[in-house]
Amino acid sequence: MKNIIIGMAVSAIAFNACNNSSNKSEDTQSIKTDSDTATQTQPDFPVNTEVKATVSIEEIVTAYLQLKNAFTKDNTNDVATAGTTLETAFKTFDKITLTAEQKRKFEDLEDDAREHAEHIGANGGNIKHQREHFELLSKDMYDLVKAFGAGQVLYKDFCPMYNNNKGAFWISETKEISNPYLGKEMPKCGIVKEEIKYK
Repeated sequence: MKNIIIGMAVSAIAFNACNNSSNKSEDTQSIKTDSDTATQTQPDFPVNTEVKATVSIEEIVTAYLQLKNAFTKDNTNDVATAGTTLETAFKTFDKITLTAEQKRKFEDLEDDAREHAEHIGANGGNIKHQREHFELLSKDMYDLVKAFGAGQVLYKDFCPMYNNNKGAFWISETKEISNPYLGKEMPKCGIVKEEIKYK
């Protein structure tokens, strides 16, 4: 009888051991499957295949600065020549390397800026009218430089007295004020409002 009881106990232990081994195997398999599933269902991170174009508007900026400097000397003919040069710089700017978003942004600003440059170029002898267009052109140039960079540090300057004290700003390559709106009459009127960092 003792032998039967001992035999049954040994059988029960062996049975449990097999069961545990089988459960462990299932758990391992379950874990492996979960791991495999996790590997398979891990989301692929989107890869940005769009190549950002390196855009240089330096030629446009240089033409604008020449225009600004002509205004500081009150020379309407030099202003007209510089206006035409700027218009040409816009026309010949190569947009082929621009991304779709860059192209849209550039063309939005270009349309108005080029039109103002054209008016400035066509109105030699009427510096007051040229300055009216320069004020509007400067707003477009500021937006263009902020969007695309200028290849140099620039300064946003402000003249509080222009246009019956309504004021107007312009972009300059120097910290020193040289006012394009009041010219030789008040060359130092104005303040630096912002340093536009190089990018």
